[in-house]
Amino acid sequence: MNCWEYKNCGREANGSKVDELGICPAYTQNAGTACWIVAGTFCEGEVQGTFAKKEASCMLCSFYMTFDSQLRKKVKDHFTSK
Repeated sequence: MNCWEYKNCGREANGSKVDELGICPAYTQNAGTACWIVAGTFCEGEVQGTFAKKEASCMLCSFYMTFDSQLRKKVKDHFTSK
């Protein structure tokens, strides 16, 4: 499942909030399972910065917590090795 489906944020293509907030960078980068490493995602009502800046809030996110630490590492390695 992608983050925009899980969170129902409406920032995917043709989503309900695209006109207001734009398309999410996680969507445009095909990183729906790695939103936590994509800068510019919109969480808790605010645009988020780099992973280093948003790591603490991501670690509290229910979507982030659906991945165990090994899977998070695998996902991060996949997206950061491109």
